[in-house]
Amino acid sequence: MRDLVERIIKQIVDYPNEVKVQEIEGGRITIVEISVAKEDVGKVIGREGRVANALRTIVGAVASKLGKRAIVEIIE
Repeated sequence: MRDLVERIIKQIVDYPNEVKVQEIEGGRITIVEISVAKEDVGKVIGREGRVANALRTIVGAVASKLGKRAIVEIIE
């Protein structure tokens, strides 16, 4: 899941070298933390949160296939 999110985010941002994706596992819940450059936060969130919601949908679908729940957090 981490690799998928990282690959998607690197295609969106202007500074792909500063993208860091961390996956924290805890029982049935997985937290995916996305850290990008300050200039790229708006691109990752998208207009009215559309990109962030799409990311959450993709990660949620992958997590449900694994029988888990996923939370996506975007960190500056």
